[in-house]
Amino acid sequence: MSFLNELKLKASALQSQQTAQLQDFEANTAETERVCYVVWKYMQELSRQLTVIEPAAPRFSLDGKTPWPPMKLSDFRVDFRKKQLRDKDVYDYVAMGWDIVPQSGVPVQGAVSVNFPPDLERVQKRLSFGHVEHERKDVRHPEKNTLQSIRFEYNAKARGNVTMTPDHDNGLLVFRLANADGFGVVTTTWAATKIQHSLLDELAKLIVAQPNRFL
Repeated sequence: MSFLNELKLKASALQSQQTAQLQDFEANTAETERVCYVVWKYMQELSRQLTVIEPAAPRFSLDGKTPWPPMKLSDFRVDFRKKQLRDKDVYDYVAMGWDIVPQSGVPVQGAVSVNFPPDLERVQKRLSFGHVEHERKDVRHPEKNTLQSIRFEYNAKARGNVTMTPDHDNGLLVFRLANADGFGVVTTTWAATKIQHSLLDELAKLIVAQPNRFL
């Protein structure tokens, strides 16, 4: 066999492999798109119901010591974006967000002070995760002017959200939840073929701080 014929055989085998891979990608993409639409419709209906119910929120605290007043989840809204993948419009993400506000009255002001780097990092992350309006103030010794602590004054109001990002080629959906169980972010991945209404019900339970099997 000539060298040219060897190259032809290699090229043919590679083309067959690429064609099979593309077919797998297309099949995964079709299934993932179907499930993205299911998630979108489910979140739309869920947001309407939860906006009326305004469920109680879990316990919130920036430093783990100073509790916020009893909070509730309100003003749920849903959004999605699309992108181009192999000349097709596909879901880029589906997201639902909500406000975390006091169960009664308007957001109250609070304050926490930290004086150790780990505590400072923890409080700053939670302020960022929750999009909490705040002011940072350095507390210094009245005579020596040395830094004694850092004080954060804040409004007790935050935001939570869940974002579903599809991986079309591999048929996966990545869920990122912020502040669904106090301040923090968790991420989990599910195969598109596993996404059914029963699983989305578990996600809904997680959002309203009820026992669930979503994670």
